[in-house]
Formats: sequence, structure tokens, C-alpha cells
Amino acid sequence: MFTNVVIFTGLASTFIAQIIKVVSILVTERRFAWDRIASTGGMPSSHSAGVVAVATSIGIMDGWGSTTFAVAATLALVVMYDATGVRRAAGLHAEYLNVIVKELSHIFKQDGHEQKALKTLLGHTYLQVIAGMLQGILVACFVQFVLLK
Repeated sequence: MFTNVVIFTGLASTFIAQIIKVVSILVTERRFAWDRIASTGGMPSSHSAGVVAVATSIGIMDGWGSTTFAVAATLALVVMYDATGVRRAAGLHAEYLNVIVKELSHIFKQDGHEQKALKTLLGHTYLQVIAGMLQGILVACFVQFVLLK
């Protein structure tokens, strides 16, 4: 898998985005949040970074008019749309549900059910997706024009 430049570029870009999340929390909040390595949401969008890095690599290697680039670019657009749409909405719904459950926690405790808070960092803002997209382009260009030349 790591001998395939396109897959390597996508995975590298995704991993770099996750590292950026950990570092930015360390700098801004002065705490080490290793759990962010494997979690969704936040700045930049690692999903966007990964799929755009793949699409960009394919565009550079196979040509911007190739069928493979068209498929990769379409997939990237679907992923980015989903991150700002459905997944973002699910995260907002989870925030509201957490407030409701907290307010009604006395009812759940009477039934013997302890409720865990739902995960709210699911989707992305447009800025997070754009940052991930730009990072994916930069990583793909670095791999293609610096590492492979």
C-alpha cells in the first residue's frame, strides 16, 4: 500500500492534519490531547485533506482531464459536502441532545441508566474544510514535485 504514491499521499495528508489538530490544541489550550489523533472534526478537516491529496496526485500523474481524476475529484467533493452538511448537522444535534439529557438527568438516574454525552465533534465548518483542501493540495504537490523529483 505504501508503494502506491497516491495512497501514500492521501494517508500522509490525513495524518498531517490530525497532527496539526494535536499541536494547535497544545499551543492554544496548553494541553496535550492525543485523543485528537483518531477523532473527527476540528481544524483542518483531515477527510478533506486526504481526499484532495489523492485527487491532486491523480491529476498531476494521470492528467486533469483523465477519467481517474474525474472520479477522484467527484469523490472529494462528496466527502467535503458531507463534512459540512450531514456530519456537521449530526454534531449540532448531538450538542442539543446533550443539553436535554443533562437537564433531564434526574429521570435517567431514577431508571438506573447513566447517560454518556454524545460526541459533538463530527463535522466541519466551511473554513475547516477549505483548510483541509488547501493542505491536501500542498501535500500532494510536495510529494509529486519535491519527493519524487
